[in-house]
Amino acid sequence: MPVTISEDITGVASVNSGAIGGRRNIMYNGEMKVAQRSASETGLGAASGYFTLDRWYMYAAASAGRFTMAQVADGPPGFANCLKISTTTADTSIAAEERLNLWQRFEGQDLQQLKKGTASAEQVTVSFWIKGNAAALYVCELYDQDNGRSITQSFAVTTSWNRIELTFPGDTSDPLDDDINSSLLVVIWLHAGSDFTGGTFAVNTWNDQTAANRYAVADRTSIFDATSRTFFLTGVQMEIGATATDFESSTYGDELALCQRYYFRETAGAAYSAFAIGVVESATSSSGMMRGLPVPMRSLPTCSVSNCRLADGGAFPAVTSLGTNWSSQTTWGSAVSGSAGGMTVGRAVMLQANNNTAAYIEASAEL
Repeated sequence: MPVTISEDITGVASVNSGAIGGRRNIMYNGEMKVAQRSASETGLGAASGYFTLDRWYMYAAASAGRFTMAQVADGPPGFANCLKISTTTADTSIAAEERLNLWQRFEGQDLQQLKKGTASAEQVTVSFWIKGNAAALYVCELYDQDNGRSITQSFAVTTSWNRIELTFPGDTSDPLDDDINSSLLVVIWLHAGSDFTGGTFAVNTWNDQTAANRYAVADRTSIFDATSRTFFLTGVQMEIGATATDFESSTYGDELALCQRYYFRETAGAAYSAFAIGVVESATSSSGMMRGLPVPMRSLPTCSVSNCRLADGGAFPAVTSLGTNWSSQTTWGSAVSGSAGGMTVGRAVMLQANNNTAAYIEASAEL
């Protein structure tokens, strides 16, 4: 029997706290659920950057400061996990070019609803839960990478979980590109030298980006002020409008699929888990080693492996390198070379873990 809706629902923005017609939260992995690469990393800070939990990237340019990152079972009510950043070596003599910031990038084609560069540009609200082991003041920045424009607001951290809600006005200048490339970044600044602090902090105003203004807020804090300083983050949401609505949660499976557009890793479940299959091309190599990917990736992925071997039933050479990339957006594929001979040309050959449960294959199409 057909159901007739007699009430006028014009103007209703949501049902059961969810957006009508699609996802309300523009962020990925805001609950810090997905950690395909690793749930923890130590000794960080010497190199330029690190991918942390899926879709979160940490840019580090610190001369002395060192830190760890981990997915930990902590959070305010309703959240099982958070990202924890911990200082292990302080850096109180800060060089001009130093900085430490956490960011997430977005494709331009996924942000056209912001109407940036038009008279009807939408305001957006970024909200997140934070705490630390000491009071602190940091900065959240929206950075329009397509046009070199940015907007900043500061926020305070306390020793208890607290929800931060920051509303940014729409930018009527310069539209975002409608493509699969990186267009907008949400950046959290945790540390910087005078190259990024020596200017004037423009509060909540879109401007052509000037490096010296980005972290120039008065009374700013550095996470490297002292050893053991911590920063906890979860429940990150970005949505259109001036109000921070309740966090839009999703299932682990749905969030994983969204993340796998950019990065996929399969780790061995057993010592000799099989990952892909191909054909022996020579005594030491295979041609067209292939397997399907769980979701179409953003672009042609870069493939790699760790602790794997080839196996044609008679020989089992350890993988030494990957050759021609045979991948598509839906297929992991590569020529693979091994360390020793013995394989028979024309045979089927497996790519498998080399007696190592930590072995993996991966494909990356990160922004």
